[in-house]
Amino acid sequence: MSSTVRERHRYLFIRILEACNADCFMCDFALSRDTFRFSREDFAELLPKAREAGVAYVRFTGGEPLMHPDVVELVRAGTAAGMKMSLITNGSMLPKMVERLAEAGLAQVIVSLDGASAATHDTYRRSPGMFDAGLRGLRAAAALGILPRVNTVVGPHNFAEMPLLQRVLTTAGVRQWELSALKLDRPIHYPDHDQVRAVCDPIYDADPSALLVPMGKRFYGDTAEEQERYFTASITPRASLPLCHVADDVIYIDGKHGRMYACSCIPHRENDDGPGGAPIREGGVILLDTPAFRAHADFYRRRGPEVCSGCSTTAAGYSDDVARLGAVTPWQY
Repeated sequence: MSSTVRERHRYLFIRILEACNADCFMCDFALSRDTFRFSREDFAELLPKAREAGVAYVRFTGGEPLMHPDVVELVRAGTAAGMKMSLITNGSMLPKMVERLAEAGLAQVIVSLDGASAATHDTYRRSPGMFDAGLRGLRAAAALGILPRVNTVVGPHNFAEMPLLQRVLTTAGVRQWELSALKLDRPIHYPDHDQVRAVCDPIYDADPSALLVPMGKRFYGDTAEEQERYFTASITPRASLPLCHVADDVIYIDGKHGRMYACSCIPHRENDDGPGGAPIREGGVILLDTPAFRAHADFYRRRGPEVCSGCSTTAAGYSDDVARLGAVTPWQY
């Protein structure tokens, strides 16, 4: 589909490596030493196909993208091709790399911060020094004209810290914040559901001119039905019926395994019900919007609001905003 006939630009996510220098308890890539690296040659081949598919935003994920030896040049190549470039990082290497990333054209940086201080965040991530490095990197990025965002994984262990973290991020000049519900391979229990609402509702209801307000839906749901589903079955809030519009606007590429998905929340789910993505190469050539990918995307567009169990707050909010408004602001996902 040509970008000239699309109402909205698309997001292209690329997991450029699986290696990571953090030891986060909730992550499959903790301390991974995997050797795969998405190549500059593959990215050069991918970029014109992405433009044809209507992509305007590219985000590198990992693992830890800043461990990729060519990450600065990958950012530079995407910027030169007219893409708005973004990456998500644990922040440990950001202070020493942020100037080079800014010079290469990085438009947005997302740092993962889960606690309101080094004492808690570094414990949750089992990585000393990451909280302070992340905040330093965010402040430096903002000074260099890079949009600073924080993603927070929130669960029973840290939800009570979120009001303080809100103030810390506001003071630090962070412009966007995602509170994403903790996802584990087991149910997640909160002893007192009312306490979660009492602590966290004011975060979402705050005056955005005074405090940084999280993007998308509440991590525990906006409606009584969503909250019941979350607190009893650990199913995060989904895009509202009847359709998930994220599947129209997102291509997520798993570089190592050469597959693409219609949402950043569903990779590595080959054994789940529903289509398991699509290969990014056919006959050795990178192709997007193939019949296999369109079938996969159409399944989640139609069925996602009923079957997805691990949606993110930003994905759910993005889809609902598209349904309600027909358009979204830049970097809303």
